[in-house]
Amino acid sequence: MTKVLLLTEKPFAKVAVNSIKEIINAAGFETVLLEKYTSKDEVLKAVANVEAIIIRSDIADKEVINAAKNLKIIVRAGAGFDNIDLNSATEKNVVAMNTPGQNSNAVAELAFGMMLYSARNHFNGKSGFELKNKTIGLHAYGNVGKFVAQIAKGFGMDVYAFDPFVKKEDIEKDGINYVSTVEELYSKCQYISLHIPANEKTKKSINFDLLSKMPQGATLVNTARKEVIDEVSLIKMFDTRLDFKYVSDIEPDCKNELIKYETRYYATPKKMGAQTEEANVNAGLAAARQIVNFIKYGDKTFQVNK
Repeated sequence: MTKVLLLTEKPFAKVAVNSIKEIINAAGFETVLLEKYTSKDEVLKAVANVEAIIIRSDIADKEVINAAKNLKIIVRAGAGFDNIDLNSATEKNVVAMNTPGQNSNAVAELAFGMMLYSARNHFNGKSGFELKNKTIGLHAYGNVGKFVAQIAKGFGMDVYAFDPFVKKEDIEKDGINYVSTVEELYSKCQYISLHIPANEKTKKSINFDLLSKMPQGATLVNTARKEVIDEVSLIKMFDTRLDFKYVSDIEPDCKNELIKYETRYYATPKKMGAQTEEANVNAGLAAARQIVNFIKYGDKTFQVNK
């Protein structure tokens, strides 16, 4: 019998687990759980005899993939997939997938929650700023970027987007201002919302030269990955631009150095973008369905290691 492992140090909500089990069991497969684990040895033991794995932010590196001798597919319940060693998966003929779009609204809402918290000086009683009539730039216009754009327009913000992989007409038909270069995006926008993946081209790409182009009242919003930020440049921005603010849904490695900037900096202690009941359920169910469709019908629609 095909065994599907839910490998989650940070567990799915109970309702999500029950629904995932229903989908897997209805397909004639067996569900195996490993939640709240505390060591890699537990992970290596759990993956040894399973054909499919669902993960969240859990690390599926070469050691894990090699230990999963029967593995056919691994699905990351979420949009990002940099926690999967894609080369190792390909070498072992393992299909790797993500579940794009399932937590996009949750991430977008968190971005605005952090923006409001920052604009109002962490609600310390002092006068802050309104988002209405401010400019916001979307660095990448994928699923999350589109939800951010919708919310921004509701706030009365002027929305710009840069994405070299999206056609100008596709951005403009959504009522968004298209810009052709990333430098233009940063020079036009008081708020920048990051939605780029972490890869060899993007890691540390958000640097001082780029950030310093932002106009007065600059706020960088990161619900992407901490690795895309050049943290030396981040500290330099705080030191040289007293108007600069940074909010993120994951603490940077230099978090202790940023605490002194008080209301100009805020980060959630753990990555929180997808932490809603709705996103939790949506991503988990999508992952389960994708596994069933791949094993039964060979469907590779969301494969990311092609």
